Amino acid sequence: MKRILFPVPEILSLMLALLLFNVAGAKANTELVVAADGNGQFTNVQAAINAAPQNTNLTNWCVILIKPGIYQELIYVQREKHFVRLLGEDPEQTVLTYDLHAGLPGPDGRPIGTFRTPSTVIDADDFVAENLTFQNSAGPRGQALAVRLDGDRIIFRNCRFLGWQDTILCNRGRHYYENCYIAGAVDFIFGGATEFYEHCHIHCLGNGYITAASTPADHPFGYVFSHCRITGENPGVQTYLGRPWRAYASVTFLNTEMSGVVRPAGWDNWRDPAREQTARYAEFKSTGPGANPQARVKWAHPLTDRQAAAITVGKVLGGSDAWNPQSILARLPAVDFTSDVIGAVPAAKP
Repeated sequence: MKRILFPVPEILSLMLALLLFNVAGAKANTELVVAADGNGQFTNVQAAINAAPQNTNLTNWCVILIKPGIYQELIYVQREKHFVRLLGEDPEQTVLTYDLHAGLPGPDGRPIGTFRTPSTVIDADDFVAENLTFQNSAGPRGQALAVRLDGDRIIFRNCRFLGWQDTILCNRGRHYYENCYIAGAVDFIFGGATEFYEHCHIHCLGNGYITAASTPADHPFGYVFSHCRITGENPGVQTYLGRPWRAYASVTFLNTEMSGVVRPAGWDNWRDPAREQTARYAEFKSTGPGANPQARVKWAHPLTDRQAAAITVGKVLGGSDAWNPQSILARLPAVDFTSDVIGAVPAAKP
């Protein structure tokens, strides 16, 4: 067998190329930086999302670091932008906001309606957001969405959702919330998605309804709230836990602390007694002044220990692909906001 001999300079060049390849390969995530003050690659969030690569996967995320600031812009995470992770330092200091509401006139002069109001739309699968506030600042002016979720396998950790009516439209897919704060008054969590809220704080700003689920009849779960807390803006505010936007609405509260803001009846039929036969509303070991099993409507269901134990994150969100959001969160790498290393894919400021 012939021996192939390289001159020493060529050997050194080859070794250097291999070393650089290994270093680049070791960096699993692309990092893009958004800073309102200009000390980043981008000054707005949408530009960074547009720059996110499309060769991402479960071990190769695009991480978009968002520095503190108020980002007043409409944000759209496109369907093809898989495995994008939006990461802020502090949810109270990093706010993504806009102020559209359903009564605003559109280009044709007619009101734009509910579904054209979201400040942020997430259309992509496999999306994570942490330490951010998603806001619609329109206030009590009718339907005004902070977020619309059309993707599958979406995770929020330590985020705030601020609105009034229709704060979160969880339209379709499976979504997991951990240690989040959700504020609103009327139907402020609504839609047909499957949702699991773990250790979240639900705050009622005015009289209304927390949920308005439209769960499809063939979906075993709609919204599950586990070890959450429900509070009110002032002693005069009262709310229902939910009303059925569609006939088979499914909402379950497990081990949730309920202040006196929760009405004794708990649930409303949305002026349709027929939905009392189809809606799937349940509670297990609610606590606090708002927990009132004797006064609850008769068509809601208290759960047994065995029934409640079977309602787990895996059972609710696993699906045919055994999705485990808690496992994904545990594997996400820590990100250093103080690092001078911006990332593997350079991008010019917009």
